[in-house]
Amino acid sequence: MDLFGERPQALCEKPTGSSSLFMRLRAAAVVSCVLASTMPGYALQPLQQNTQQVPSAPAAQTGARGLPPEPTPNYTQPLFMRPGTIDFTKPRGYWMNPLAPYLPMTVPRGNFMNAPRLKDLLRDGKIYLSLSDAIVLALENNYDIAIQRYNLNIADTDLLRAKAGGTLFGVNSGLVTGTLGDSGQTVTGGGGPGGTSVASGGAGSGAGGLALTTNGGGPAPENMDPVFSGSIELQRQKSPELNTIFYPSGSLTQNTNTYNFAYNQGFITGTALQVSFDNNYTTSNSFFSPYSPAYQTTFNAQITQHLLQGFGWGINGRFIVQAKNDRRIADSAFRQQLLYTINQVENIYWGLVSAYEDLQAKERAVQQSTQLLKDDEKQLQVGTLAPLDVVSARSGLETDRQALISSESNLEYQQLLMKQAITRSLDDPAIANAPVIPTDRVSLAETPEEHETVDELVRQADANSPSIEQALLTLKNDRITLKGEKNGLLPTLDAYAFYGATGLGGIQSPYCVNFETGVPCPTTGSGSYPPVTYGTAVSNLFNSSGPNKGVGFNLSIPIRNRVAQAAQARSMLEYRQAQMRLQQLYVQTRMQVINAQYALTNDRAAVQSARVTRNYDQQSLQAEVTKLHLGASTTQNVLQQQRTLATAESELISATAKYAIDRAALQEILASTLDRYNISIVDAVSGKVNTMPAIPGIVPAKREPVVTVPNQQQNLRQQEEHNPVQVPPQTPPQVPPMTNPQQ
Repeated sequence: MDLFGERPQALCEKPTGSSSLFMRLRAAAVVSCVLASTMPGYALQPLQQNTQQVPSAPAAQTGARGLPPEPTPNYTQPLFMRPGTIDFTKPRGYWMNPLAPYLPMTVPRGNFMNAPRLKDLLRDGKIYLSLSDAIVLALENNYDIAIQRYNLNIADTDLLRAKAGGTLFGVNSGLVTGTLGDSGQTVTGGGGPGGTSVASGGAGSGAGGLALTTNGGGPAPENMDPVFSGSIELQRQKSPELNTIFYPSGSLTQNTNTYNFAYNQGFITGTALQVSFDNNYTTSNSFFSPYSPAYQTTFNAQITQHLLQGFGWGINGRFIVQAKNDRRIADSAFRQQLLYTINQVENIYWGLVSAYEDLQAKERAVQQSTQLLKDDEKQLQVGTLAPLDVVSARSGLETDRQALISSESNLEYQQLLMKQAITRSLDDPAIANAPVIPTDRVSLAETPEEHETVDELVRQADANSPSIEQALLTLKNDRITLKGEKNGLLPTLDAYAFYGATGLGGIQSPYCVNFETGVPCPTTGSGSYPPVTYGTAVSNLFNSSGPNKGVGFNLSIPIRNRVAQAAQARSMLEYRQAQMRLQQLYVQTRMQVINAQYALTNDRAAVQSARVTRNYDQQSLQAEVTKLHLGASTTQNVLQQQRTLATAESELISATAKYAIDRAALQEILASTLDRYNISIVDAVSGKVNTMPAIPGIVPAKREPVVTVPNQQQNLRQQEEHNPVQVPPQTPPQVPPMTNPQQ
């Protein structure tokens, strides 16, 4: 016998040929399967009890990857600790509270309040937020992670159910994507051809075109939770009778008390035990009843063993193994959710940084246009400039103001996106109305991933990818399903043995009549019925005075067996389909790694190019303004150069944020974000982070950025109506603009 109860193929698989050969082979199979537990070569193996590890994918191979027919993941990582204090894998016992197993279990209500850490970041009505703070707040407050956290305990309930012999409900391994995310108007999409920053999920729930309809198929396990049942009935019956000779009272009165009890339990070997203990207490006024009251007690114990279908530890315990695999799938899905959400928070954060820097660039453009308009108006007054140039300068100022308003709207939206990603409640006005000020900027220091070979990166991704991990575990569950469906092809052959007995007793009825003499039965002496106590009747059940014992076999052979054949064939097709999906994941992972590495290289080059272009346009603008003052240029040329500089600054901001976003996407593909940032999964599961992440590749901002508070845009419009030429006012207090240390 192997782990899943598979018997020797030559004896136990469905044979072909004549019916007589079929019966002979079946008889041989019965003998071999019954003796399997004592044969050294086919000893029953216990179920795997190692629940402390999760599988990691095999090392990546260069070139074509051969798919093993039965992949066996290497379990190396510990299972995650479950949130809360309740262990849903263990039943509640009778100790201290005999009613505990029959009372409903309560789960504490979820926390809908923000973590106290958020208020610590609130200073002077503003939230000063670093990337590390944003990630920690997401781990503690983000609803996507909180919802996914429940799946860990939900998977544990399936394990408890499987230990009792129940079927599985399954786990959900798909990503929760309720958090809104947007890279913003100032950040273009990252990645190269075919790239994606969203991890693939749902390996354990049948996503991606996989069919898992036969999951859990095969013979149902025995109910391994003992069941005690009892039936007590008190019957009082009075029937009118026409024969007054035997019933002088004109009616038959009979009172019956029934006390029946039974005990049923199944075992993982495919064994069922049934024990019954029945008792009847009857009184009657019938002349034909020599005893009233009369006792009848019956005992019967029967044990039934499946010999073909449903035989063995492997078949009846397969759901326990599958539930443990599902627990690991839930753990992997939670880790995948962490990777996805952290990457999403990073994208939102860099979108917020880009929005701030874009706002500063637009403000500088407005200041330059305003100064140009003032200079042109002075020259118009002295008669050295044509009126059309002043009109052109005013038109350029209005265009820059419109761009500033659009940038302010984008910044406010990015602030809302960030707050909804790191909070659970915005009911507090101090939090809802506070601007979010990002205090980190992108560092362009080269990362190790930019220089590692593709094969090395692919090896890391294959070893750590949650999608591949879930696909391997799903494939393992499919193998378990194959065992169950294969066993379901066999006929049903059960051997059973029983022992029972019946004990009688009672006291002589006062209505008893000797029909030979026609006189009542004497109460003593010859002809009387000796009393038999209930205790004597019960003892007769076990002294072989009235035994009832025997053995037997039940055989059920489905003719043609088409339903089982279809189920077994379908399970094999689904298994091959899952193998194909696993191979596809390996190919997709390689493509994503290559694409992400190329994107990172291209992004770095784009940032360097945009920076050089921006510096050139700055110098060109200064030169053009100088020429204008000397009369060697026109206002139109200066405005054109300002537009060119604004475009260059936007491209630099976008390229820098795109580099940061693609760098985070590569780490998500490699599934190295948690290790690189020093994020504890135990803290993430508990929802309380004790150690702040250490995020490489970022530097603190040199100065505090200009803050755009809510309703600033409306105030700006109102003031512009009265002062169309002045510089747009900012909400006090004024702070110097933040500059990127890399510029």
